[in-house]
Amino acid sequence: MRFAFVLTAALALALAVVVFAADVAGTWKGTLETPMGPMENTIVLAADGASLTGSVKTDFFEAKLDNGKLDGDKVSFEINIEFGKLVYEGTVAGDDLKLNVTGPDGSKIPLNAKRQK
Repeated sequence: MRFAFVLTAALALALAVVVFAADVAGTWKGTLETPMGPMENTIVLAADGASLTGSVKTDFFEAKLDNGKLDGDKVSFEINIEFGKLVYEGTVAGDDLKLNVTGPDGSKIPLNAKRQK
């Protein structure tokens, strides 16, 4: 009897996470203001429960997402490019994706992207 209760509670919790996860699927575009000037970013995201997949493309590189996670409205993922790892962390609300991008040197740059329709 106790096992059935625990199993039911676990399933309900898992379902709640899926129900309350933000909708991040789609193509997002925004500009990253780097020390070298503005860099347009196109981010393609797909969610499977709490797991994110996709890619980031700029004029200088294109990379697949690593360690993509979705927790409610919180989004995080990494990409590995020639000069190191970039970590993207932030929130999604409707058609707005607000991220901080941490570079290999630890510097953080904001990136605000809009969902493309």
